[in-house]
Amino acid sequence: MTWEEVIEQEKQKDYYKNLKVQIDKKYEMTTVFPPKEKIFRAFALTKLDNLKVVILGQDPYHGKGQAQGLAFSTPANIKNPPSMQNILKEINEDLQRPSYCLDGDLTPWAKQGVLLLNTVLTVEESKAASHQNIGWEVFTDNIIKYISQNCKDIVFLLWGSPAIKKRVLIDEKKHHILTTVHPSPLSAYRGFFGCKHFSQTNNILKSLAKEPINW
Repeated sequence: MTWEEVIEQEKQKDYYKNLKVQIDKKYEMTTVFPPKEKIFRAFALTKLDNLKVVILGQDPYHGKGQAQGLAFSTPANIKNPPSMQNILKEINEDLQRPSYCLDGDLTPWAKQGVLLLNTVLTVEESKAASHQNIGWEVFTDNIIKYISQNCKDIVFLLWGSPAIKKRVLIDEKKHHILTTVHPSPLSAYRGFFGCKHFSQTNNILKSLAKEPINW
């Protein structure tokens, strides 16, 4: 299966048809991020047969020009949001070298097999969490379940309590789960700094004879 086929199956379901009607209306009536053509960009960049790591975010950035369809990532020309700054700080401490993505654009991670998946894929401008509970969570839960059931030895990085709650969807006998607090400034000092998820992930990948990620 490809992501296109997996997503096409979801699109046939009643919940998704209802979600699509709502989302189309929201794009018409309000300013919604990311641009419509980038909603599924994470799946376009990270091929299913190359999947190694899943990082779960919450909903897209709600500032103009920030969201690009990849959790935590922003275009290179946009100032790094606080969570991204903290991710880069932890990479520097953990790996004793700067990240390869200092500009905050995580496209290189995606191309190496890191699925940067938000649990909600759209948001209204300046209104965080505005598209929660309209159906996206069903879609992304089904994606997580699909990965759990059909892939093996994927490293899941669950940051923050909403992401950690998704643990129940993942078969822990087949996969690897690392959890910590969210990298936002409100919580990063309570365990994100020092979590060493980036080196731990690469150690797991090496133990599986997989190419480590250039973070």
